[in-house]
Amino acid sequence: MSSFPAVLKSEWTKIRTVASTLWTLAAALLVTVGISAALCALVNSTFQDMPAEERATFDPTLTSFAGMTLGQLAMIVFGVLVVGSEYSSGMIRTSLAAVPRRGSFLIGKLLVATGLALVVGLVTSFLSFFLGQAILGDRSIAIDAPNVLRAVIGAGLYMAMIALFSMGVAAMLRSSMLSLGILMPFFFLVSNILGVVEATRKVAQYFPDQAGSKIMQVVPGAMGSEPPPYGPWGGFGIMALWTLAAVLGGYLVLRKRDA
Repeated sequence: MSSFPAVLKSEWTKIRTVASTLWTLAAALLVTVGISAALCALVNSTFQDMPAEERATFDPTLTSFAGMTLGQLAMIVFGVLVVGSEYSSGMIRTSLAAVPRRGSFLIGKLLVATGLALVVGLVTSFLSFFLGQAILGDRSIAIDAPNVLRAVIGAGLYMAMIALFSMGVAAMLRSSMLSLGILMPFFFLVSNILGVVEATRKVAQYFPDQAGSKIMQVVPGAMGSEPPPYGPWGGFGIMALWTLAAVLGGYLVLRKRDA
């Protein structure tokens, strides 16, 4: 199996025949849409009780993606499983015997998995947006309003980038358990905690999730938050650099170490 299309076909077969990877993608969609809808309903019912500053900077688009914090964890699991299962099952030896060119093997895997994550991410972002705006009612915003479509598409791109970053980390660590043990606490706890502490906020805003999530904002400084020193695409660019570093690190480990 030396041709690159054959590598892509092989990686697609691996992903679609492993139930756990497909279930994690389904979980990413359902958790994000479900929690976002519930929080939109909560915000809509308690809007008048919110502080004046939060009401003045209310971002209905960003509110539609309120479930992304938990939904992205499922996307992290997907990215880790795509790569880590090769090592935990011992399939990595067979895969590299079939595709001796390790760069082609890794690129093929990342392309297929990231493409699938992007499709699921876009479906998730559009469903979250339209359902959230329906729930917000008079406080909703149209998708053709300035910067809204960018934010909705950006939310899908963000989910795909989270998956790709996780694949790069898993390729470096060569272990699903170790990768999840680092990524899950970092994205769910460490990044969020450091992001709200005054002493560490200026550093945390350059973390991949903190920077990348700005692509989902339409209102600068939404909900009374402190605006970062970069714009939506600048933040996404920072996240892309983190992801590129993780993928390059994964490639170097794959190239230099035995299976």
